[in-house]
Amino acid sequence: MSNDRLDIQGLGKAFGTVQVLRDVNFRLRAGTVHAICGENGAGKSTLMKILAGNFPADSGQMFLEGRPYAPANPAEAIRAGIAMIYQELDLAEHLTVAENIFLGQERTASRWKFRLDNNAMTQETQELISRFGFPLTADAVIGDLSVAQAQMVEILKALHQNAKILVMDEPTSALSQTEAAQLFTIIHRFREEGLAIIYISHRMEEIMDLADEVSVLRDGEMVWHAPIGDCTVETIIRHMVGRELVDFYPKRNAKIGDVLFAVENLCDHEKIADVSFQVRRGEVVGLGGLVGAGRTEVANAIFGVSKHISGRITMQGKDLKIHSPADAIRARIAYLTEDRKRTGLCTALPCSWNITLPNLDHIGMARILSLKKELEQSRKEGERVHVRWASPEDAADTLSGGNQQKLLLARWLMAESDFLIFDEPTRGIDVGAKKDIYLLLNELAEAGKGLLVISSELPELFGVCDRILVMREGRLTANLQTKDTTPEDVMRHATI
Repeated sequence: MSNDRLDIQGLGKAFGTVQVLRDVNFRLRAGTVHAICGENGAGKSTLMKILAGNFPADSGQMFLEGRPYAPANPAEAIRAGIAMIYQELDLAEHLTVAENIFLGQERTASRWKFRLDNNAMTQETQELISRFGFPLTADAVIGDLSVAQAQMVEILKALHQNAKILVMDEPTSALSQTEAAQLFTIIHRFREEGLAIIYISHRMEEIMDLADEVSVLRDGEMVWHAPIGDCTVETIIRHMVGRELVDFYPKRNAKIGDVLFAVENLCDHEKIADVSFQVRRGEVVGLGGLVGAGRTEVANAIFGVSKHISGRITMQGKDLKIHSPADAIRARIAYLTEDRKRTGLCTALPCSWNITLPNLDHIGMARILSLKKELEQSRKEGERVHVRWASPEDAADTLSGGNQQKLLLARWLMAESDFLIFDEPTRGIDVGAKKDIYLLLNELAEAGKGLLVISSELPELFGVCDRILVMREGRLTANLQTKDTTPEDVMRHATI
């Protein structure tokens, strides 16, 4: 008897004139973790959405445990045992954790079938949370959670469905090392129980540690497959990008100049206190620390997102009064947020609009719009960061996650800001595109900009930053010269 849980044969899909998948063949065995790798736009998300019933394939067949499988909608896929954890969070923010987990599968009271049994759903959710040790409560409202906690809810939601196949798309992108380790323990447990797992990640170390098999998609075609024992990081990357990737963290020739931007005793009276630092022209400063240490809160305070801020913010020695993001933009400050879907993009609007929205005044269209000029400007900036789109007039939600991230990069390049904050700039970005972004950071620094880069990946901080600031429990605990320190030093300051 075959051990194949899923068998995909000759799958093809096009959107208009763009062929996204071509003759894709793929097999997933029970009790294995099968990693699918590929650059942004390679077709990974499209393949998973066909599997999840979001839309049909144009050609080819799928077989689930030997039986033809062609889900008409996501509900049908869930009933067939397909559980998805998407890279982009898909939760109802005004509902509780329990209500999100039971959404569409609500429990009703035994005597009154029209009345929801909220107590039973809350209790069952809390038991699930306790089973896996996540720092959540069943009655917490999603909108009050951090990105990492919301990602945990997505994981619990999928686990609650008793799936036969679990698809995980960048599941650790917003998790701390401790939280990611908890997830890996769960993955190992489910693999031992016979669950088949499709694992999509741009983090090569995770793939080498977790996967049993690796398949690579490139330009919509499945170009390579091998057991993990025959894989190296270099081999996987070469098949992903179609070339050798050398000098992953490119050297920079920026000349560090005078102090450009500074904060003194920055405080939001809740999660950060007495934060002070400077950034010079041409300097890339990293901000490290564990999830929840206050890194994003510092960015929100600087950019006018947070209210009731005290402390001093200066640009070139001049005091700034920032009460809103509009004030920050006028002061030539840019902020690429860590969650492009919730706080970065208007995903239903055209790509071009997402690039130009905060820049209309800057490009001379504060009062009278010129759609032709807007399209030309957005196309130019999109090409600069290598966005893969059929047209800048397409909605932002038609792009892959990595290309959506590039839209935000294009937006702030158009703004020509002097001080730029990048919060997890390569989250969900493939290795080839990561290098493009690192080159862009170098370009900005060499142009005399000042950059603050927030990242949960220590190799990234060491690869791109001149200095690393470390936060713990809302306060800065270290200011380290990258060339004179080690990852162990950063972790010690972040935890002790």
